[in-house]
Amino acid sequence: MTVKIKVYSDYVCPFCFLAEKPLEEAVMGKDVEIDWMPFELRPYPNKTLRPEEDYLQTTWKQSVYPMAERMGIDIVLPKVSPQPYTHLAFEGFQYAKEKGKGNEYNDRMLRAFFQEEQDIGDLTVLTELAGEIGLDKGEFNDALIHRKYKEAHESALEHAYNEADIQAVPTFIIGETKIAGILSKERLTAIIDEEIEKQKNDDFPEGLSCGIDGFC
Repeated sequence: MTVKIKVYSDYVCPFCFLAEKPLEEAVMGKDVEIDWMPFELRPYPNKTLRPEEDYLQTTWKQSVYPMAERMGIDIVLPKVSPQPYTHLAFEGFQYAKEKGKGNEYNDRMLRAFFQEEQDIGDLTVLTELAGEIGLDKGEFNDALIHRKYKEAHESALEHAYNEADIQAVPTFIIGETKIAGILSKERLTAIIDEEIEKQKNDDFPEGLSCGIDGFC
C-alpha cells in the first residue's frame, strides 16, 4: 500500500526549503504519496520579519547557512523587506493542486524566494511563476484577484492549526508518525520503511489460522 506523507510548511521558512532534498532522496523508488500542506507562520495582520534586522541575520548566520552548506544546497536570505505574507501564494497553491501541479508549484515558490529573492507576495510575480510550471496565467491571475481559493486555504489552515495541531514547520506526518524539523535522508528512510512494515502487518494480522475441523 502507498505510504502517505504530509509536509506542513510555509514559503518563508528556510528550513522548509532545505527539507525538500532529503525527502526527495528518501522516497526515491518507494511507493509514497507526498502532500505539501499550507501553514502560515505569521498570518496577516501579524508583522512579518525584516531581513536587515538582527533576528534573521543571526539565525541565518548561525543555523541556516551552515546547514545549507553541509547539505550542498544554494540558499540566500532574501532581501525582500518586510518578508511577504504567504496567504495569496497559498491560494495559488490550492489552484495549482486542483490542476495536479501542487507539489511542483510548492517547489517553485520556495526556489523563487530562497534562491531568486522574488517577492512571492506580489500577484504579478506569482502569476509569472505559475506560468513557468505550465499553469494558465490568465486563469490563475483571475482566481487570485477574485480570491476564489480563499476559503479552501482557510480550511487548510484550520486543519493545520487545530486538527493536525501543527506547532512548527517543517512538520512531517509519515503514515502514523508525526515529527517536526529537518530530517536526514537516513532518518526519513527509516520512518518510511517502518510505516511500510506496519501496513504489511495490518494487511496480514498475526494469529489467524484455519482449524482442522474445517471452519475458517
